[in-house]
Amino acid sequence: MTTRVLMTSLLVGSLSLGLAGCSGGADNGETTGSNQSSEDGTTSTEMASGDSGEKTYEWKLVTTWPKNFPGLGTAPERLADNLREMTDGQIDITVYGAGDLVPALEVFSAVSQGTAEMGHGAGYYWKGKVPAAQFFSTVPFGLTAQEYNGWMFYGGGLELYREAYEPFGVIPWPGGNTGVQMGGWFNKEINSVEDLKGLKMRIPGIGGDVLEKAGGTPVNLPGGEIFTALQTGTIDATEWVGPYNDLSFGLHQIAEYYYYPGWHEPGTALELIVNEEAYNSLPDHLQKTVDIAVREMNADMLAEYTARNNEALKELVDEKGVKLRRFPDDALKRLRNMSEEAVKALAEKDDMAAKAYESYKSFRDKVVPYTEISEQTYIEARSAE
Repeated sequence: MTTRVLMTSLLVGSLSLGLAGCSGGADNGETTGSNQSSEDGTTSTEMASGDSGEKTYEWKLVTTWPKNFPGLGTAPERLADNLREMTDGQIDITVYGAGDLVPALEVFSAVSQGTAEMGHGAGYYWKGKVPAAQFFSTVPFGLTAQEYNGWMFYGGGLELYREAYEPFGVIPWPGGNTGVQMGGWFNKEINSVEDLKGLKMRIPGIGGDVLEKAGGTPVNLPGGEIFTALQTGTIDATEWVGPYNDLSFGLHQIAEYYYYPGWHEPGTALELIVNEEAYNSLPDHLQKTVDIAVREMNADMLAEYTARNNEALKELVDEKGVKLRRFPDDALKRLRNMSEEAVKALAEKDDMAAKAYESYKSFRDKVVPYTEISEQTYIEARSAE
C-alpha cells in the first residue's frame, strides 16, 4: 500500500467506526444476492461482499479517454484501485474507456441516466446540455489550476457546480487538472489572428467560440479521433493537452509547429461525476471515502502533469525536431479581447451560466492581484538575467 493511500485509509477507517451504524438495515441499492430460507423456516440474505464482509457496490465508471491513456485515462483506474483498497472492497469499480460502454462524448448522459454510476471527462464536452459547465472546466485567459481550486473549494465554485448539475441527477467533483495547456499543433506559422481565418481546428469549449470570432471553424472531437482527423485533413490544426499527452498521440508526426501558451485552457479541470441516486445509496462513511479519494485524484493529476510535461517537451524538441513557437503578443491581446466577448455572450444566454460567470469573475478579480505580486513576480525574478 502506498503512503498516500495508507494515510487516507487510516482517516477513512476512523470515520467508518463512527458512522458504521449508517450502513445497515435499509435497501440502499447495493448489490445483493437472493433471499433463501433455512431448514427451520427463518430467512437469511446472501449478498455480495467485500473483503470486510460488508455490503458491496459494484459500479461502472465511463470515461471520455482511451483506456489507460497516460494521465487522463490512468487517473480513473487509480481512483478505482484506491476506493477498492480504502473500502476493503466495498466499492468495486470497473472502468471503461471511451467507446467501450458508451461513446466518448456521451459520458454525462450515461451517468445522468444511470447507465453508469460514475464518469470522468471535461465539462465543456457537454456544453449543449449544461452551458454553465464550461466555467467549471476552463475559461480562456481565466484562472490557473491553483486559482481554480481556490474558487472551487473556498470561493463558492463547488456549490454552483453542483447546482448546475442537480437537474440532471448528477453530482460533480473537480477530478484532476492538467495545468496550463499548449496552444496547439499547426502546419503553418501563426503570425497574427488573421492566420486563423478559415482554419478548421479541433478546439472545444469557449476557446472554440473565440476561434469562430477570429474567422476559424471549431471542431469538437474526442481525443481518440484527433490523429486521424488531422492526418486526413478533416481538420487543419488541433489542440489536445500538452507535451505529455501530445507525444503519446504522436501529433508531432503530422504537424510541424507547436505553439504556446494555451491561452484557451489556462488550467483545465477534469471532472468526476456520480449518479445522484447511486451516491445517495452509499452509507455516510462511504460517501466520505469517495469525497476523499476524488480530492486526492484532483491533486495528484496536476502533480503528474507538472512532472511529465517537462520530460515530454524536451523529447519533442530535442529528439523529434518539433518547431516550438510562441503566439505573438498582438495576437494574444486580440484573442483576449475576443475571449471576454465570448464569455459575456455565454453568460447572457443562460441563467445558470450567468451565475457561474459572476462568481468566477468575482473570484478572479480578487485573486489576480495577489498572483501578480507572488507567483508571477517570483517567476519573473527567477528568470531574470
